[in-house]
Amino acid sequence: MAVKLPLDEDLIARHNAPRLPALQDEYAGLSRALERRGIAIDAVKGRAATLQLACPSWGVGVGGTRFARFPMAGEPTNLEEKLDDCAVIQQLCRITPRVSLHFPWDQPSDPAAVRERAATLGIGFDAVNSNTFQDQADQERSYRYGSLSHTAAAVRSQAVAHNIECIRLGRLLGSKSLTVWVGDGTNFAGQQQLGDSLDRYLESAHAIYAALPDDWKMFIEHKLYEPAFYSTVISDWGTSILVAKELGPKALCLVDLGHHAPSVNIEQIVARLHRFGKLGGFHFNDSKYGDDDLDSGSINPHQLFLVFNELVTAALREGEAFSPSYMMDQSHNVTDPVESLLSSAEAIGIAHARALMVDRSILSDYQQSNDVLMAFRTLRDAYDLDARPIVAMARYEAGGAIDPIGAFRESGWRVAKAATRRATGRSAGIV
Repeated sequence: MAVKLPLDEDLIARHNAPRLPALQDEYAGLSRALERRGIAIDAVKGRAATLQLACPSWGVGVGGTRFARFPMAGEPTNLEEKLDDCAVIQQLCRITPRVSLHFPWDQPSDPAAVRERAATLGIGFDAVNSNTFQDQADQERSYRYGSLSHTAAAVRSQAVAHNIECIRLGRLLGSKSLTVWVGDGTNFAGQQQLGDSLDRYLESAHAIYAALPDDWKMFIEHKLYEPAFYSTVISDWGTSILVAKELGPKALCLVDLGHHAPSVNIEQIVARLHRFGKLGGFHFNDSKYGDDDLDSGSINPHQLFLVFNELVTAALREGEAFSPSYMMDQSHNVTDPVESLLSSAEAIGIAHARALMVDRSILSDYQQSNDVLMAFRTLRDAYDLDARPIVAMARYEAGGAIDPIGAFRESGWRVAKAATRRATGRSAGIV
């Protein structure tokens, strides 16, 4: 099938030409610094280039909060336009080859046609996401008091049926996994019996699991709070792994970097989930107070590096058997969503490249001899390295832009789409 990329490839070539000499100089300088440490930069670049992130369909639209949403001219208004924007991101950064869809927000009338159109844009589909945290216009029963854990069997059945429909659509699109996140919980003490809520969830989850194709995975996503503010049914990684272990080998835990209490050691959670074979993947974002959908690496890039340090360790131990699913899950309320996703993809790539530059032989020696300070400094030395030339060179060699945001602005994509796409509303919410 012929691929027709959304941006003129000559534009990217013109963008790269004046920037290439500086990139080559920076790459050569970093190469010499790494060579003194016994690290081959091309080997690091080769591994860095293998990183793949899924782009969230909902992330290319302007987000919002429960208070307000401020629309932007030229943002996508339907699935076709979302795919166009996701294809632009992939063309510029070259590490987002798949899109994660959210149903019913992205409900396709003709999945085969959507899959074919995505292929012509050079992209495919990652995990599909169900939505039982909102009521839809044509929905028979409300999720006001829960979905998969609702006290009424009829509501639970409706939520299960929706997830099974997501699996059906995902198969037609070429997906291989389903992400299940529910907002089920309580806002008042005594509202529900907490043990019974989990039992009802498990009964529903078993029904969804039974509908999975043999080659599919089911990602269990937890969240500390919101919209339930007293108790949440799947509130933490402990509950998530217990559910995943009960469901079976195709059920894995998904870690959203923003879904944790302040000061939680997320990298330790990564190590624990990997140890027990239940690390399914990540939703990358960042958080400062209560917002769990800030741009990846915008608040705590060091934490992102430490998470990737555990991921790289796991990959070295397991090789190709280690294949977690990675996706950006963000809400862009005051920035251009395409630019934020490009910025986040670069931040994630940089954290990965830094983790690849850790001297693990030396680190292991220091750890085994309990040389605490030098073990710490070995990690910090890698974090302090400027990994941008590695990420940019890998992107350039894959056909992307040396400066993706700069190239996006030069393309005039947003201005052109503002002239052709209909305006969106101001209602609160993330889409």
